[in-house]
Amino acid sequence: MLDRIRIVLIGTSHPGNIGAVARAMHNMGLADLALVAPRCEPLTSESISRASGADHIVHDARLVETLEEAVADCTLAVGASARSRTLPWPMITPRALGERLPSELVAPEARVALVFGREDSGLSNAELQRCHAHVHIPTNPDFSSLNLAAAVQVLAYECRLSWLEAGSGAQEQEEEPHQPLASHEELEHYFAHLERALISIGFHDPAQPRQLMARLRRFTLRARPERMELNILRGMLTATEKCAAGNTDASAKTSASQAGECRNGET
Repeated sequence: MLDRIRIVLIGTSHPGNIGAVARAMHNMGLADLALVAPRCEPLTSESISRASGADHIVHDARLVETLEEAVADCTLAVGASARSRTLPWPMITPRALGERLPSELVAPEARVALVFGREDSGLSNAELQRCHAHVHIPTNPDFSSLNLAAAVQVLAYECRLSWLEAGSGAQEQEEEPHQPLASHEELEHYFAHLERALISIGFHDPAQPRQLMARLRRFTLRARPERMELNILRGMLTATEKCAAGNTDASAKTSASQAGECRNGET
């Protein structure tokens, strides 16, 4: 179970924090680290020093440019956030997250990403909206700022506790055949397709979005669709686009015919 939990750091500005995160991960048995557009050189003497024996995680860390690349194969992405912004999103505690992991990772292909933002500004609204849920560490409200590695340590501890309580990773067998959940990459393709279809039928105006796509994104991520269900939805969107295009063509033909009749009448 622990092998399929990925720590994702976005825009980290200090190599020492990367090393400290690697140490926190290794303490709890995690090893999958992805760095999204770091603002520093990840592999330095300081990051190796702060890793304190977990430098193999720093060496093996995957460097990518976007959050989408980092979580493309993940079936659950959870963003660490101090608060919900602009649009309320499902919010869970670290303990609730840990309790959820055994069922989330019962399928061999399932992957969970725990996403952490920049030291100075955290995650952007756009990044938070690409997560299924947000996790909030209930710190002292009079002194709530957590070091990046400390935040990772809290969530990594809950992951390990859940693994231990599940019997060192032994999972109960589901009664029904497992159906794989849609991956993050598949969901992003769906959202792009959905927006195109809504524009084609005149339901969505990109010039005046009114948070429509954000609300539909929240609704879909909350539903946790299976891959087959997402394929059905995309098939419906394709049929909708064809219907809309057909209506447009029919309307254009009718207009042309009417124009021809007018011209014949004038003649």
